[in-house]
Amino acid sequence: MNLIPVRTPRLIKGIFPNYIWNMPQDQKIIYLTFDDGPTPEITHWTLNTLKEYNAKGTFFCIGNNIKKHPEIFCNILKDGHAIGNHTYSHPKGWATNSDVYVDQVKKTQDIIDYQIQNFKIQNPNSKSETQKLFRPPYGQITPKQGKRLLSSGYKIIMWDILAFDWKDSISVEQCAKNVVSKARPGSIVVFHDSVKASRNMMFALPKILHYFNEAGFKFERL
Repeated sequence: MNLIPVRTPRLIKGIFPNYIWNMPQDQKIIYLTFDDGPTPEITHWTLNTLKEYNAKGTFFCIGNNIKKHPEIFCNILKDGHAIGNHTYSHPKGWATNSDVYVDQVKKTQDIIDYQIQNFKIQNPNSKSETQKLFRPPYGQITPKQGKRLLSSGYKIIMWDILAFDWKDSISVEQCAKNVVSKARPGSIVVFHDSVKASRNMMFALPKILHYFNEAGFKFERL
């Protein structure tokens, strides 16, 4: 049994109104997001699958993974997806000193900005933009940490729907059903392009793309 619901309750969204939980609901658009990459074993597959459906997404990358796999990060940009910041080493915000936490975010943002600038130099016609999108690992962020990041110009992106792709205890079918049954126009959906989540995500993502594509939805970047 999940203590965290698949769809974030309105009450929680209301308690943290300065964080972004979903996008406007006036169009049939879903916003797929992918945390924890870039990861050699799964990010390439994710990019190719999105390309099959002409879908765009947002990748919340870990700074240390970008440093280890800059070529995969570059491929995310080449395919026209958005980039978000997911800290340097994936710490738990509630257990991390605020100065350390904010420094992790800034360190990762410097890496992201550097890589995007290099990409623009090599691809002058690229429309890649440097955005300050941030998602806290595990959804954990203290009020002090959040306030400091917001004051520095970050948009803190949370979610409307969790696929629970990282949980070994749920079936691949249930992972797909979590999104198909709960997502709606404007939903921000969380997946993970990580090895841990790959079994569920590799089954669920094509099913979800097909289902909502047939229903007339588009998938766009944040």
